[in-house]
Amino acid sequence: MSTIKRKAALKVIVLGDSSVGKSCIIQQYVFKKFSDKYKSTIGADFFSHDVVIDDVPYTLQIWDTAGQERFQSLGSSFYRGTDACLLAFDLTNARSFKDLEKWQDDFLVAASPSDPLNFPFVVVGNKVDLPESERKVTKEEVEQWSTSRRVTGMHYYETSAKENIGIEDAFMDALKQAIAQKTEEEEYVPEVIDLNDVKPATTQKCNC
Repeated sequence: MSTIKRKAALKVIVLGDSSVGKSCIIQQYVFKKFSDKYKSTIGADFFSHDVVIDDVPYTLQIWDTAGQERFQSLGSSFYRGTDACLLAFDLTNARSFKDLEKWQDDFLVAASPSDPLNFPFVVVGNKVDLPESERKVTKEEVEQWSTSRRVTGMHYYETSAKENIGIEDAFMDALKQAIAQKTEEEEYVPEVIDLNDVKPATTQKCNC
């Protein structure tokens, strides 16, 4: 039997404090562009992006959520059904790194993933292009924090939305983890069935 496989949808959400560069990271990944004109996200923004991974087409639904405290209550409806999550912070802002723990905990409560210990989280330290003297969080601190969390296998990338450093790698890592967790039935839905392969029904005498 031959089938035609349609694109699978993957939902990715980017979380983190306001001004860490979440929107810029997404804009760079989806549109390959950067703007230094800051515009705070209100509630949440949604982006669609097509990718091919291992010769298989996927449509990504990328959600950019507001980092302001007053909008965090919106999270529950946006978190559900997420396949992977990027936890973003600003390398020059130690508070934004410390807040990752709350963002992750809130996500796990709101999204209620079936396997929280192995959910695909990727940690992103943004603004690596800024001078080293402005850096407030070391790579060792992030890696230590990542391994101390109950969630296993959290990978860490240092990125620059401005210079397009590490963005593609971070998203690709998250996506591949998400795909690995999906079953074949979740990834693909048959659209066409070859009727030539279906045998005609036979009539049998009822023994009742």
